[in-house]
Amino acid sequence: MERVNEIFGTVKPVIGMCHLQAMPGDPEYDSENGMKKVVESAREDLVALQNGGVDGVMFSNEFSLPYLKKVPTITVASMARVIGEIMREIKIPFGVDVLWDPIASIDLAVATGASFVREVFTGVYASDLGLWDTNFGEVKRHLNSIKSEKIKLFFNIVPEAAKYIGDRDYAEIAVTTVFNTKPDALCVSGITAGRTINTSILKYIKEAVPETFVFANTGVNIENVEQILKIADGAIVGTYFKFDGKFQNRVDENRVRAFMEKVKSLR
Repeated sequence: MERVNEIFGTVKPVIGMCHLQAMPGDPEYDSENGMKKVVESAREDLVALQNGGVDGVMFSNEFSLPYLKKVPTITVASMARVIGEIMREIKIPFGVDVLWDPIASIDLAVATGASFVREVFTGVYASDLGLWDTNFGEVKRHLNSIKSEKIKLFFNIVPEAAKYIGDRDYAEIAVTTVFNTKPDALCVSGITAGRTINTSILKYIKEAVPETFVFANTGVNIENVEQILKIADGAIVGTYFKFDGKFQNRVDENRVRAFMEKVKSLR
């Protein structure tokens, strides 16, 4: 767990999500305003998150709905442009997630100098994306081949909008994932972005792998953060930080600041 805490310089770190607007190739891309709007939206959200006091930030193509399991080159290129244009304004550790493509996420992390990647690296799922299969052996070898072993990997072992194929409980999945792949952290999610996680499942997983860092990955808000951080080692927060707590809105600096003031009082 120390390896993750060292990235952020604190215990119980909070990572704020910088959800990138739809980009070229995405169904909802605003071609009239183009990539300039995507860049400026990301810049404004980054500033709000940093001013509000989060410990880290993660850039993801959250508005590339519906998601792909293998993304086109244009998505990675567009995300790299956004991060590159605002790089000088990034003052805290950052990570990336190209939904839902592990190798694309790693390549983006290498290109931009990100410290960590969050993705679905292991398991086979029945999901809204169809049959969702993974091959972490391939991903890990790719990571090694591009000499980027220092990038920390956060494994989403309870993916959104998906259910594990096979009769395995969460503790068993956590134990074998840690044994076989040595993740830097595990992420536990609700059914979609913004949906509260089942704290009993969170507790069950943490108790199964007490030496592994566990993030609460969705649905953390100012009302439940105290309860969640009694179990989890950190939180990844996106929807709650937005105006009115709505997924489609922009980041509200005041909501971020109030949330982080509470978190700091709990540390």
